[in-house]
Amino acid sequence: MMMTEATSSIPPCESDRIGGRTPVIIITGFLGSGKTSLLNRALRAPEMARTVVVINEFGEVSLDHALAATSDDAVVVLENGCLCCTVRSDLVGTLNDLYHAREAGDIPRFDNVVIETSGLADPGPVLQAFLSEPTLDGLYRVASVIALVDAVNGLETFTQHDEAVRQVALADRVLITKLDLVDPPQAAAKEAELRQVLERINPAAAIGRIDDPSLSIVALLKCAGFDPADPRADPRPWLNVEAYDAAIHAQEACHDHGHGGDHDHHLINRGIESFCFIRDEPITRAALQFLLDGIAQNLGSGLLRVKGLVNVAEEPGKPAVIQGAQHLLHTMTWLEQWPDADHRTRVVFITQGVVQAALKDMIEMLDRIAARTAKARRHAEARISASVSDTSRSSDRT
Repeated sequence: MMMTEATSSIPPCESDRIGGRTPVIIITGFLGSGKTSLLNRALRAPEMARTVVVINEFGEVSLDHALAATSDDAVVVLENGCLCCTVRSDLVGTLNDLYHAREAGDIPRFDNVVIETSGLADPGPVLQAFLSEPTLDGLYRVASVIALVDAVNGLETFTQHDEAVRQVALADRVLITKLDLVDPPQAAAKEAELRQVLERINPAAAIGRIDDPSLSIVALLKCAGFDPADPRADPRPWLNVEAYDAAIHAQEACHDHGHGGDHDHHLINRGIESFCFIRDEPITRAALQFLLDGIAQNLGSGLLRVKGLVNVAEEPGKPAVIQGAQHLLHTMTWLEQWPDADHRTRVVFITQGVVQAALKDMIEMLDRIAARTAKARRHAEARISASVSDTSRSSDRT
């Protein structure tokens, strides 16, 4: 899997810090999207030393063996120091083995990991593993998800395969490939149409072209990304709330001007919806837990990804970071302070099979119920406390 660096359309990596947990880049994309070419191109760069590339055993990547310096049954060490290995059983076990082999000195040191998923894979379970498996969570963290999209067959693939749409929906960055194979007179229109669909599927993803001369694949592969466990990290590029506001305004403008194509785009999007929930007032821990539990129970497998900043009443001045994949939420982490003067709760939901208006109504209803439940609980606790106090005073008088 690969990461990509700053271009005119892809913003630069926000941080190159390597913290306690090893950053992981996940590269996804449907069959024929160009992951093989991208990986082999990156593996030749000397800057890829101290990087591990983990290849799914059902993937398309065939390593250029001329690059190999030493090899055993598990790990190939390339001439530039980069390591490659294949997932032979399960991803959790493979990454755990790599960590312990590094610490024991059995393999060269590595600072980051790139994972290539198979073309037919939904990246959701991979994300979920890093958020829910204690073994992985303590050693690694996902820095970014990059999806490759084939300009020649991408739109047709979206209409036929849910996996291809979900790959884009869960991505932080999207790279359009194979534009050089499109007939030149049609290339600009093809790219514009593809970008429009990509923006509808995932408004917050940075979209770029693989053939952009300013694109540095290695820089993106080495990018540390946003670390929710770093109390000083800036979450704004990771959350990118502004992108959802812009997407809503664009859709409203499209409807107001009577532009067609919505039905076709809905078929291509295959029911993917994005919604940013914003709450002005702080929320109590109890109400937040009720809200998140209610969302998970009501959306189930339809909830692809959730990430956000939450103003928790019991922790004024310290925003909570929440994230999850496929209705499993990671333990909350805390930032030392808000990144700016905006202290509103902002949570982004990416779903499939849930109409955006219905999703918005459901979340707002759950929020109201959660607030009332928390208020009733506080009143009950206050009454119990008062009753205990009265009983204690009565006992003292006797």
